[in-house]
Amino acid sequence: MTQTQIRPRLTFEEYLAYDDGTDTRYELVNGVLVEMPTESEINVVISSFLFALLLPLVPYYRLRQKTEIAVSSRSVTSRCPDLMVLTEAGVRALKGATQSVVMPDMPVPALVIEVVSPGKPGSDNYDRDYVDKREEYENRGIPEYWLIDPMRAVVLVLSLVGSSYKAVEFRGDDRLESPTFPMLSLTAHQILTAGEDE
Repeated sequence: MTQTQIRPRLTFEEYLAYDDGTDTRYELVNGVLVEMPTESEINVVISSFLFALLLPLVPYYRLRQKTEIAVSSRSVTSRCPDLMVLTEAGVRALKGATQSVVMPDMPVPALVIEVVSPGKPGSDNYDRDYVDKREEYENRGIPEYWLIDPMRAVVLVLSLVGSSYKAVEFRGDDRLESPTFPMLSLTAHQILTAGEDE
C-alpha cells in the first residue's frame, strides 16, 4: 500500500521564507506551493524591451522585474509581474526589506505590466491574466496596468477610474496612451514585435 504525502498548507509568511535550495519559482495558491513555468522567450524579450524604453524616463531603482506584489484573491497571495514601476514612496518602503515584495501596507506601484501567456478564453492562462490579475490589481488600487497579448496582437492599457479599471485597446500602429507616461511615443506594433528585427 502506498502512502500519500500531504503537504501542510503554508501561510504567506511561510511562503516568503520558503527556500528549497533551487531556483524554482512558486506561487502560493490556496496555501499550496505551485511551480511556475519558465517564461516564454517573447515574454522575456518584451519585458526587457519595455525596461530599456522606460529607463530614460524613470530612475533605474524604480523599475522592477521579479519583484512580487501581495494581492488579495480567492486563492493567490502574491503575483510576480513581468515589469513594475514603483513610486518613490514604494522604493522607500522596500528599503531594507529582506525580500522584494510589495506588501499590503506598502504604497502600490505606479504601473504594472503583464505579458499574457498563450491560452484560449476559459483556459487557466487566459483566466489568470485577463480575469484574476485584473481583479487583484484593481483591488490593490494600482493606477495603471498594461496587458500585452502577443497571441491576439493587442495591448490593453487599464486605468483605474474610481475603484475599477477602464480599458483602452491598442493594435497595429495605434500610439499607446499611458496616463503615467504621456510622453511615450510607442505603438502597439513596436511592443508586440520587440526583438524581431534584431
